[in-house]
Amino acid sequence: MNPKVYIESSVVSYLTARPSRDIVVAGRQAVTHDWWQNHRKRFDLFISVLVESCGFQCPLLCSPEELGGVSND
Repeated sequence: MNPKVYIESSVVSYLTARPSRDIVVAGRQAVTHDWWQNHRKRFDLFISVLVESCGFQCPLLCSPEELGGVSND
């Protein structure tokens, strides 16, 4: 059984936002993308209903399928 990790709204935001020109935000986006690509499969991921309804329903953001297996169990 994998450890559980709650994915807060800022993670979804960094994953789905256009690349920032602000160096601090760009760094956070890069770290978030790296973790998402290289480490998330070691965890059972969870999001709140609010994050799901706000973030995943926006047409400017990628879908849960594009994010790759986020669950809200």
